Amino acid sequence: MLKIAEKICKHKKIILAIALLLLIPSVIGMKATRINYDILAYLPDNVDTVQGENILTNEFNMGSYSIVITENMSTKDIQKLEDKFKQLDNVEKVVSVADLLGSNVPVEMLPDNIKDIAYKEGDTAILVTFKEGISSDKTLESIEQLRKIADKQCKISGMSALVLDTKDIANSEIVTYVVIAVVLCMIVLQFALDSYLAPVFLLASIGIAILYNMGSNIFLGEISYITKAISAVLQLGVTMDFAIFLYHSYKAEKENYTDNDEAMAHAISKTLVSVVGSSLTTIAGFLALCSMNLTLGKDIGIVMAKGVFLGVVSVVTVLPAMLLIFDKAIEKTKHKEILPRFEKLKNFNIKHYKAIIVAFLIILPVAIYGYSKISVYYDLNKTLPQTLPSIEATNTLEEKFNMVSTELALIDKDVPSYKVNEMLDKIEDLDGVEFALGYSTLADNGIPEEVIPESIRNVLQNDKYQLVVISSDYELATDELNEQVDKINTIIKEYDNDALLAGEGPLMKDLVEISDHDFNSVNSVSIAVIFVIMIFVLKSISLPVILMVVIEFAIFLNMGISTYTNTTLPFIASIVIGTIQLGATIDYAILITTKYINLRKEGKDKKEAISEALGTSISSIIVSGLCFFGATFGVGVVSKIGMIASLCTLMSRGAIISMFTVIMALPAFLMLFDKVICKTTVGMKNLK
Repeated sequence: MLKIAEKICKHKKIILAIALLLLIPSVIGMKATRINYDILAYLPDNVDTVQGENILTNEFNMGSYSIVITENMSTKDIQKLEDKFKQLDNVEKVVSVADLLGSNVPVEMLPDNIKDIAYKEGDTAILVTFKEGISSDKTLESIEQLRKIADKQCKISGMSALVLDTKDIANSEIVTYVVIAVVLCMIVLQFALDSYLAPVFLLASIGIAILYNMGSNIFLGEISYITKAISAVLQLGVTMDFAIFLYHSYKAEKENYTDNDEAMAHAISKTLVSVVGSSLTTIAGFLALCSMNLTLGKDIGIVMAKGVFLGVVSVVTVLPAMLLIFDKAIEKTKHKEILPRFEKLKNFNIKHYKAIIVAFLIILPVAIYGYSKISVYYDLNKTLPQTLPSIEATNTLEEKFNMVSTELALIDKDVPSYKVNEMLDKIEDLDGVEFALGYSTLADNGIPEEVIPESIRNVLQNDKYQLVVISSDYELATDELNEQVDKINTIIKEYDNDALLAGEGPLMKDLVEISDHDFNSVNSVSIAVIFVIMIFVLKSISLPVILMVVIEFAIFLNMGISTYTNTTLPFIASIVIGTIQLGATIDYAILITTKYINLRKEGKDKKEAISEALGTSISSIIVSGLCFFGATFGVGVVSKIGMIASLCTLMSRGAIISMFTVIMALPAFLMLFDKVICKTTVGMKNLK
């Protein structure tokens, strides 16, 4: 290891030059990586609703759809507007009541149950279907074009419109996230380090690793907007402690060696050995997200695991090159360290460790109860400002047309009309169903088949399937809607065993069920994987248990606070935050524990070893925790996207809670269980 470190120091200028040149393909790769703004796209392919969506795309050319609401427009003007919509490449069908009537027939001529579906108090709903999927680039471009064509009298709803608004907000905020994270980390580092210039190089080395990570995402094809939004600040917060460890090690080695290159070589060697264990647990924590059925977990997990690895590589190559090349400038900007040594805190912990254990045991059930009672929401509309055009349109649909959520049933074309009408009657009798509309509905209401335009026929049937549109009064992802979806599924299966239910309502129901499963499974996987890694890193059976109890307590407390503050969390935050907090902060505990093991092996008694291990680790843990807090806290405050804001708020709070829990509780447990630890740890069995 030392020989490799010596070569890094010897070729420092070449390494820095290569590192800077690699930024060019990284930026190109970052810009070329597609960003997916549709959470529902991460549902697994084997889900019935996803298969139904695929049939809609392949058989009906209905990859997605929007409902355009016109206000006080004549039938003639509506038809002109439709003609403009139809000229767009990605638009497949444009349908409204105007297509049934023509320009000279009054709306009042339609049967009431048909008229009320798409015409209310002067407002008309126009269905626009798109050939490609909800979040495809062409569909989002089509929404932009629809908005340009439609005047202020029109509102455009639908999942694609929501995705476009999400994209616009995320893209407008991403630079702000990074700037705030860098500024807050810089403030922390200025207090923590002894040079005004050193923090610049630490941040620069991590910044280079972040750009490498974002650029290499091109090999994944695409990443989610959530991954894009949080990965940079999360990577900064998680890997900054590696850079701090190297800088402190370099400073210490300069006391032993007059040659800077020699001092840095030893610093690199020691830092790499010390960060291997902590980086492995962090990487394992992120990779545990890949076990989620919702493939968004895999998206975040791979990107962040890769980011941690690249962060370590940058810290032991690029950062040493910068520190050596600019050593004189760093020395000229030295100042007294402002951050205290926390001697009183250390002494308090050792002296009152029994009281700390008692406090831990009192708080633990409160934290567990809060954790078990957290409430979550799945409705993506709630994660965004209610002033967005797509949400205003959705609210108008709800208020005027009672269209809150939509379900699309795919029935075999050979099912006779009278059977379909019987099925529709049963569906409409269900609580919360506003209407159920199929091709047979039109004929059943006295509209001659020859009068029905081909555009409407093609929307509602083809040579394989009949499409039934069901509108519900219930909000997305609620228990009422999920129960209704189950009942509708039961009804349609009575008439066609192979019938499928697609649309917003069923998709969100699947999202709820899959997320509930992921919430339990991903935490179990992350705990198991990190536990096994710690057994090998610490060479102990008891220590991994103690460390896991301490960090899990911090996670329970962090999540439980949401219950006691009556905060409802977005579903994805509830799933991933435990794994992220575990993987990102377990290294605080590993730092103290490895020092304690080494000091005990050197012959020091438990009190002396724990006191010294804690005393030499407090500053590093606090700086690391504050950097993690600074990198995520600002984003949580400024983001207008509720899902991102909640994630970052939980991460920032979790960093502080983990930091204090490790500093306070871990030494107390080490004091209490020292005898057990010695008997169950390799190389410590003969210690007194």
